[in-house]
Amino acid sequence: MPGQGEKESAVIERLFEVIESRRGGDPKTSYVAKLFSKGRRKIAQKVGEEAVETVIAAIENDRGEVVKESADLLFFLMVLWAELGLKPDDVFAELARREGTSGVAEMKARKKEID
Repeated sequence: MPGQGEKESAVIERLFEVIESRRGGDPKTSYVAKLFSKGRRKIAQKVGEEAVETVIAAIENDRGEVVKESADLLFFLMVLWAELGLKPDDVFAELARREGTSGVAEMKARKKEID
């Protein structure tokens, strides 16, 4: 748990620093280095697997498993972000940009971008 007064996002930032520090490491001694060595496709596959496991736990109404699978999903997302050269702040900035925008308006805006 975060220390008293510490923002929860600090946990994500610390974990992300560890993930980035493992890039180029020894795949025999670091799971994250092993993921990086397998490439973006494998990392993205792991994100998908964890997303599906989170969905299954939610459908089964298993709150404890949803928490665990969500943590796994966030972890693999952060590995994917690092692989793509993104930072948590990039995602936080996008969330902040959307803050206060209705979901309906956001979806309409995205549809216009696609059209």
